Amino acid sequence: MTREVFISYVEREQEALRGFLLALCCGNKGEADDLAQDALVKAYLSSAGYQDKGKFRSWIFKIAYNTFLNHKASIRCTESIDEARTLASPLWGDERGAYADSSFENQDLYLALRTLPAKERSSITLFYLNGYNIKEIAAITDSSEDAVKKQLSRGRDRLREQLKMDN
Repeated sequence: MTREVFISYVEREQEALRGFLLALCCGNKGEADDLAQDALVKAYLSSAGYQDKGKFRSWIFKIAYNTFLNHKASIRCTESIDEARTLASPLWGDERGAYADSSFENQDLYLALRTLPAKERSSITLFYLNGYNIKEIAAITDSSEDAVKKQLSRGRDRLREQLKMDN
């Protein structure tokens, strides 16, 4: 793959990639941007091995997912949205708890996603926010289709419970 082709592919998929990582990072834009940059560097360095058989988006999402997994130790899973809100307040709010970005539409969803284990969070994000089917998610996450179905089911149940508790 030439540099120009890689750049054109990245320009086409960059926004979706950042959105995927933003959800995985529970709305932490700085962390998502850092991971996106790392993933893009890794993708560029391995672009010679990319074969144009599949979707570029799936290929780059797989690299981003693996970058996220390598980094996930620093992303703490929380028990509840309230705990996530407390941890996230330095990112989103001030000392009074007022959120700096009141137009942040998906804030509660990101807080609820923070309560999910990384694999469930990834499956939920890929399925609902990025429109991948179960087979594609299995390929991106190196999981079986049955495992993805279980992760989606568990993730939905946990999100439903967390979002119900918050309301």
